[in-house]
Amino acid sequence: MSAPGSQPWSTPRTLVPAAVLALVVAVAVLGPWLSPYGYDQTGPLKFSPPTAEHWGGTDILGRDVLTRTLHGARISLLVGCLGAAVSLFIGVTYGAIAGYIGGAVDAALMRFVDVLYSIPRLVFVIAIIAVLDSHMRHLLEALHAPHWAPQAKLALLFAGLGATQWLTMARVVRGQVLALKERQFVSASLALGQSHTRILILHILPNLTGIVIVYLTLNMPVVILEESLLSFLGLGVQAPMASWGTLISSGAAAVNPLKSYWWLLVVPGTAMALALLAMNFLGDGLRDVLDPRKTG
Repeated sequence: MSAPGSQPWSTPRTLVPAAVLALVVAVAVLGPWLSPYGYDQTGPLKFSPPTAEHWGGTDILGRDVLTRTLHGARISLLVGCLGAAVSLFIGVTYGAIAGYIGGAVDAALMRFVDVLYSIPRLVFVIAIIAVLDSHMRHLLEALHAPHWAPQAKLALLFAGLGATQWLTMARVVRGQVLALKERQFVSASLALGQSHTRILILHILPNLTGIVIVYLTLNMPVVILEESLLSFLGLGVQAPMASWGTLISSGAAAVNPLKSYWWLLVVPGTAMALALLAMNFLGDGLRDVLDPRKTG
């Protein structure tokens, strides 16, 4: 019988989705530089289907859809990474504090999580963005920097999505900390005079690395999907920037009963689906590798 968490990392369940995800990231980073077309470069061919010249077709302004999809991948992946990182920091900190202190503090903190769980997540994100967006615009106008509005809206997306995705992480971390703080190494550290903060940071949190990594990889697709939905509704990424969500929204607006410009939906939709599937399969593979209950 193998030791807990000793399953090999070099298995198809981890290597294949990791390779696909690495390919998606590499194409998103390098693709726009290799493309002969600019992000907003218009052309005479409007609503042209995929050809040898434009592999992903063109949109209503004659812009290359594949090039715009590669640019949109940068924004979507950035939102997914940073939004998941925000939720990771909040969830791990909140759950670790609640689990380690325990008692009435733990009960109060977890009831607050229950209250947040009762609020529809997307409605909460929209409320955060709506409230902060007006204040951000006034601040930018006072600083005479209205041109920073798209970047400020992107920062609000990071904060809003991260502020709603940490609840599950907090519950998982809290449960693990409740179990770990009863272990002998914690009692030994207390006997040696180490502070509670030192014990929590140096001894307990490192034991949560595996489960945190798994939930991080599973959380990123959720953040990307919610960003895409918000952008589809016009509440996410703003022009001149674009994400997979805004591209799909533009493609959906161009579809009508008389003429279906299918490539406007298929190209960015396929790219997003490929990235999300790779992240989900990678998270499942890592869960099998890092779960100490799965032993051979």
